[in-house]
Amino acid sequence: MDSRRILLKLSGEALAGDKGYGIDPQILERIADEVVAVHKRGVQVCLVLGGGNIFRGVSAASTGMDRVSADYMGMLATVINSLAMQDALERRSVKTRVMSAIAMPAICEPFITRRANRHLEKHRIVIFACGTGNPYFTTDTAAALRAKEMLAEVILKATKVDGVYDKDPMKHDDAVMYSKVSFMDALNKNLKVMDATALSLCMEEKIPIRVFNIGIPGNIEKAVFDDTVGTWVTATGK
Repeated sequence: MDSRRILLKLSGEALAGDKGYGIDPQILERIADEVVAVHKRGVQVCLVLGGGNIFRGVSAASTGMDRVSADYMGMLATVINSLAMQDALERRSVKTRVMSAIAMPAICEPFITRRANRHLEKHRIVIFACGTGNPYFTTDTAAALRAKEMLAEVILKATKVDGVYDKDPMKHDDAVMYSKVSFMDALNKNLKVMDATALSLCMEEKIPIRVFNIGIPGNIEKAVFDDTVGTWVTATGK
């Protein structure tokens, strides 16, 4: 599928690689190479990065920290990842903008829908930081929201497995991967595509999701141009 405008959702854990914490420079460089390869083929690219490789608000809240404070700390972690990705992309001579849902003008632009669209029209890569800017909402929900605001044709959801399975493939050898699944089935069967809020928004706004394995080199480009990679999550599942 040759999409004119895509939104790539990367978890913070994807940047950590096998280290489990922080940013693995080799992983960062490889992902940047793949994003640039897609960009050079004429696709307008925006990204939403999680922050779980640095701080997970939900985990901190479960140990007694105030949930609102914990979530704001998690949002700041996404800024660190976004700046790292921006640096990697710009070292490849690609103009990039980080836009934050929480104003921090010393290091990035505030998110303004029209300005973000203009950056994409000028063929700049746009990275959306700080999630939705509100506690209690995940970066998955931010990805769904920004995809709608940017009129992205698809959300590419990067994961550690090849697609959407009927059960956790890390724990069950007999797990079966879907090639296509509907939003309703994903919600009813709790298939862990995205959190329920994000998935419901995508279902309501008819934004298709492609779930694929970020751990396989070259998969970002394949997820954009090759229909055989990963799992499609759509309104009909067909």
